[in-house]
Amino acid sequence: MPPLARAAEGRLTLPLVILASTFLMGSSFVSGKILLTEGFPPFLLVGWRFLVAAIATLPLLWLEGGSLFATLFPRHLRLKEVCIVALIGLAQTAAVMSLLFMAMRTISASTAAILLFTNPVWVALAGRVFFAEPITASRLLGLLLGVGGIVMAVGTDVSLSSDLPAVQGLCYGLGAALCWAVATLINKRNHLPIGVWTLSFWQMFIGSLVVLVMAGLMGEQWPEHITVCQWGWFFWLAIPASTGSFGLWFVALRQGSAGRVSGFLFFAPLFAVLLSFALLNTHLSWLQGIGGALIAFSIWLVNR
Repeated sequence: MPPLARAAEGRLTLPLVILASTFLMGSSFVSGKILLTEGFPPFLLVGWRFLVAAIATLPLLWLEGGSLFATLFPRHLRLKEVCIVALIGLAQTAAVMSLLFMAMRTISASTAAILLFTNPVWVALAGRVFFAEPITASRLLGLLLGVGGIVMAVGTDVSLSSDLPAVQGLCYGLGAALCWAVATLINKRNHLPIGVWTLSFWQMFIGSLVVLVMAGLMGEQWPEHITVCQWGWFFWLAIPASTGSFGLWFVALRQGSAGRVSGFLFFAPLFAVLLSFALLNTHLSWLQGIGGALIAFSIWLVNR
């Protein structure tokens, strides 16, 4: 394929990959919300979600050809790179989800989601330090407008009381965003010599085991009776919304810069709001509509 055609294909593929990934991320909030309101324990739900999601990547690895064992355990992988893969799993799956749950004990889920999706701001700032990626005034303005758009689109009052539990919840939520930013930058900086789906498998598998241990220590148990509909929501949460979103996210990171790709994360809460409106019959206010427009404008500023 000529270089010009390859470049055109890359420009077309990256936005589609990011849109698919952020749509699936947004859908996880809706499916997760449904299961949590029906009595599923959070840590156990998260742990089994990512364990099933990791297992669901194995057929994709097999379809790539070659030995599945050799793909999962490449001989050329050094100990340092194995530790980096484990670190990504601990940061992106175990730490992010655990901190998010701890935040939601003292602040609302919507406020915690808003804090989590400040991740692109931290990625852009850290990307400037570690990768010398440009961060112009218009790009920084776009990132800040995106955060403001999330606040409006989710339709949440983010004002917090001055009591200690609320302050702790705020710190946990920001910690989740920072852990996600760390995982993004570690992945981008190290250029791991393994496939996208191999990395996706190991980071989800390692993270899920850690969260399941935490669930066991907290004494969480599955509901006694699980309906067919609930199983459907769980497998959507585990496979398309986890295997699909994480795998596509790693594909996007390898095609574009960390700061630019992370700027598109503002789409995820927007999709979550729209899916909530369609599936949960939530009211979409004019303030949320303005928030959606702000998100779109911020993405244009970041990527123009």
